[in-house]
Amino acid sequence: MRALRILLILAVVLGGIFVAVDRAAVYFAESEAEDRVSFAGAETGSTEVSIKGFPFLTQVAGSELDRVDVTVKDIQASAAGRSIRISEIRARLHQVKLGPGYTSATAARATGTAVVSYADLTAAADDGVTVAYGGEGKVKVTGTVQVPLLGKQLSRSVLSTVTLVRGDTVKVRADEVPGEGIPGLESLVRKKTDFEREIGGLPDGLELEKIEVAPGGLEISVSGADIALAG
Repeated sequence: MRALRILLILAVVLGGIFVAVDRAAVYFAESEAEDRVSFAGAETGSTEVSIKGFPFLTQVAGSELDRVDVTVKDIQASAAGRSIRISEIRARLHQVKLGPGYTSATAARATGTAVVSYADLTAAADDGVTVAYGGEGKVKVTGTVQVPLLGKQLSRSVLSTVTLVRGDTVKVRADEVPGEGIPGLESLVRKKTDFEREIGGLPDGLELEKIEVAPGGLEISVSGADIALAG
């Protein structure tokens, strides 16, 4: 009995040591990965990496991680001649294969959400146009136009529907524009408030699926396969 008790205590101690070493290795790997993750054609801000699954060391030995959660903030990319900033991408990467020397990695599949804030959407719109949350799945777009017939400027706000077109472009279009009997006013307002902007800066292989209008900004569902993370 004494020998059995000693073996049990030893097993618990060794198990605790293994868990501690395993968690330390995860922490080190996450820190290293945060410095290496980058997207082709885009500048990124801060990156957070969380490696899931236990034990980590056996996953590394097999050169494949079950799941890695990545959050990348401040993604700056050029699209349609304007600078568009994606506030944040939150992605779940599955079956992440590690390259030689762990200098690169490729995810078999990925799902996630890209967020574009209203401030960033405003920056991507025409000059003098602001975009805000309009409630009930709509955005509120405000613009000022010069009306030649009246010889003055008018400011108008419209509720607009946001859709995804051509698989990579955000389209904002007013549901209706109050014309107030002024000839040509609707056309002038739409030229300001209706617009399309391509979303750039996403990793190769990651595609946009659908857009939801939320209080904090546009939430764009993304998914893909064979996502390469630059070393």
